[in-house]
Amino acid sequence: MTVTVDSLETPPQAASASVPRVWVLTGYRAGERVQILALAEALGWPFDLKDVDYRPVASTLSLFRLRTRQGIHRPGSARLKPPWPDLVISAGMRNEPVCRWIREQSGGRTHLVHIGRPWVPLEELDLVITTPQYRLPDRPNVLQNSLTMHGVTMDRLQAEAARWAPRFQHLPRPWIIVIVGGSSGPYTFGRKAARRLAAQATEFAEARGGSLLVTTSARTAPAALQELSRRIEAPVWFYHWQQDDLNNPYYAYLDLADELIVTADSISMLSEACATRKPVHMFDLGTGRHAMSRVTASGANDVRLAAWLYRGLMRWGPLRLSRDITLVHDQLIREGRADWLGQSGSAGAPLPLQDIDRAVARVRALLAGAG
Repeated sequence: MTVTVDSLETPPQAASASVPRVWVLTGYRAGERVQILALAEALGWPFDLKDVDYRPVASTLSLFRLRTRQGIHRPGSARLKPPWPDLVISAGMRNEPVCRWIREQSGGRTHLVHIGRPWVPLEELDLVITTPQYRLPDRPNVLQNSLTMHGVTMDRLQAEAARWAPRFQHLPRPWIIVIVGGSSGPYTFGRKAARRLAAQATEFAEARGGSLLVTTSARTAPAALQELSRRIEAPVWFYHWQQDDLNNPYYAYLDLADELIVTADSISMLSEACATRKPVHMFDLGTGRHAMSRVTASGANDVRLAAWLYRGLMRWGPLRLSRDITLVHDQLIREGRADWLGQSGSAGAPLPLQDIDRAVARVRALLAGAG
């Protein structure tokens, strides 16, 4: 596989009749970038990685559904010039005007594949690869996947597991991995939720005679992190997330896990956990009427103004302005890929996820003229 990072000037390459010219317009959010690169790599074609730096006006240009590159901060961005690509893979509102501008420059020849939720009308994109929380309608050019695409590979997991396993050998098996996210949309992960997670994870490990391997994430609030680490009473190895840390055991955790507990706020974390094909137990950030699950427990909830506002948006605002991650939870439970922590269910070892394979097949069919 050949990847050209076009932040520097690169000579034009002639695309062969059998190998399309692919541009990857990278995401400005980490989760989007992971999905974009996962699809590009899975296709197996050479691609040019186009890093784009946006000016503040970019979001406004997107709202007006323009075809323009005026939102780009040119000095910090890759050059966009002929020969124009056969395929552009991208995600995010700010990228849409640029992708549509590229297609316009190509005379309409460039195919646009968008990941996640588009803001332009669906008919203006050749293929949209999405997941249930965005509630997109079923259309011929919409691929509804169960989970997000990711770049987790068995080779990477096994290499990291070999490096980290000796550090955990003093901890009793089974090893239960706890992957901790943070507040998201209408759900809040604060001290109260952290206290409940610590109690439930401790009980879970003690019932099995095992240990907890915990990792937080970029979105875990310091107060919640402190409460969680203080309250866990089972044998534990606790990793506090740090940006760009080369000694992050996350991928080793995924390979070494006997079972996984994942806070249910992040579809990307759930996707990577389910990819292991090991039992996955989702932790509900809320209780009562603020719960994620249909069967709710009683207890106190963390209070956050942004969460209340988001709930109002979901109830009274246009659907396109919000997302409902409970639709992902419901699908995972129906498919037997996960259950709720503390509730009876069957989080067994389901069949492998086919999402990336389905996406690759649709993109290849699109460029072959069959999509």
